[in-house]
Amino acid sequence: MQNSRYVLCIPAAFLLLLMTSSLMITGMARADEVVRQFDGTWDTIVTCPNSNGALGFSYHFASTIRDGVFHGEKGDKGKPGWFQLDGKILKDGSARLYADGLVGAAPFAVGQRPAGTQYGFHVASTFTDSSGTGTRLEGRPCSVEFTKK
Repeated sequence: MQNSRYVLCIPAAFLLLLMTSSLMITGMARADEVVRQFDGTWDTIVTCPNSNGALGFSYHFASTIRDGVFHGEKGDKGKPGWFQLDGKILKDGSARLYADGLVGAAPFAVGQRPAGTQYGFHVASTFTDSSGTGTRLEGRPCSVEFTKK
């Protein structure tokens, strides 16, 4: 009689394990879901006002979103003034993008860093189907505007 209790527990434990595994697999599939609602070509404007002795500037360039992955670039990679912005956009439109660039001219860089000096920063962004905004998270204040073409 005591052994029959264990026989009943094994199938119940197996069923619980099977249900838990199914939920985990379903959750992982949703986390990896491809977001396409923002796909297309976007006008991107990065604006940084005068700050800490550095002159302000504004960059205007085309960007693309494909399968929820954002990429925008201006200038020639490896040359002073080059700038790129990259990251993944989540289904709710939120994104944490990363900017990477090379100083174009010392008067526009905090600390008057020389042309060609590498810099980078994060941008917290939010997208809708036709527009978006972003804010630089580190260093001097900067804003980003996105408009779908």
